[in-house]
Amino acid sequence: MCCRYLVALSPELRPYIEAMNRSALIERFAPATRVVTEGEVYPANAAPVLATGRDGKQRVYPMKWGFSTGNRSLLINARTETAAEKPLFRESWKSHRCMIPAVCYYEWEHQTDGNGKKKTGDKYRLQPAGESVTWLCGLYRMENGIPCFVVLTREPGESIRFIHDRMPLILPESAVREWIRPEIRPESVLDQALTELQYGKTG
Repeated sequence: MCCRYLVALSPELRPYIEAMNRSALIERFAPATRVVTEGEVYPANAAPVLATGRDGKQRVYPMKWGFSTGNRSLLINARTETAAEKPLFRESWKSHRCMIPAVCYYEWEHQTDGNGKKKTGDKYRLQPAGESVTWLCGLYRMENGIPCFVVLTREPGESIRFIHDRMPLILPESAVREWIRPEIRPESVLDQALTELQYGKTG
């Protein structure tokens, strides 16, 4: 699962944030949607996302986090294992894939007490070791003229399974531009996913 991540005006992320701010789409979000340029990104916020445009060129766009549903709730994650089959995600999986640049993502430890009840534990900051950017894989679509995205999730690596039973699908920078090419089969990139993460408690 992924329900919060961090962006910052770091040397690595600043170019994406500045490119987002230059996009003509940015005006569509204000004032209803918060556009995050630094700090934690929450569901329903907008943030920089890398995708391929209709002209085949790869660009940074502001996108809102979450697909709308009929009951006014937002779907913020999609399972990598089933996205190709689900009606809501099928077309996006096929040709509307995106990458979300982040410093790290956050997860809360899921614990089970003596009575078998689940409770939320400590908040952890997670990111792939040796990578300057945490590249989260996503899917996107248009909703009323606004681009929206979800973060793909998968089974976690063994080292972080104690925190949560899901983690975002994360790729190395070398695979970023391949993932968002509409003409490729996304399954061909999945074996490059990063699962060994460094982590630490926050607060």
